[in-house]
Amino acid sequence: MAEPELRVPVLTEIVSDTRPTRPAVDAAALEALARELERAVLARLGPEVDRLVEERLGRTLNKVMGLALDTVRAELTVNVTQLVREAVAASVAHALALPDTNNPK
Repeated sequence: MAEPELRVPVLTEIVSDTRPTRPAVDAAALEALARELERAVLARLGPEVDRLVEERLGRTLNKVMGLALDTVRAELTVNVTQLVREAVAASVAHALALPDTNNPK
């Protein structure tokens, strides 16, 4: 069986382009397509972006709240310690100022 002969065009021969041409798209259609594509991408990415923002915000808030709570805890410790000292000092001063009823002079 003989193989079909492949014919190669020569430079002087006109060859028609048989490839299908792409239909022209107007600007309005391109704009509508771009808007639809943008909407679709945002619809898919939106929940992921929200999750990432919440995750990062949560970490930042936890860090900031932890630091704030440590500061408040330290201030409360200082204040309570000072209040206890003042209360003890006042009680001791009051006790020392009272006449001794057990030991009459």
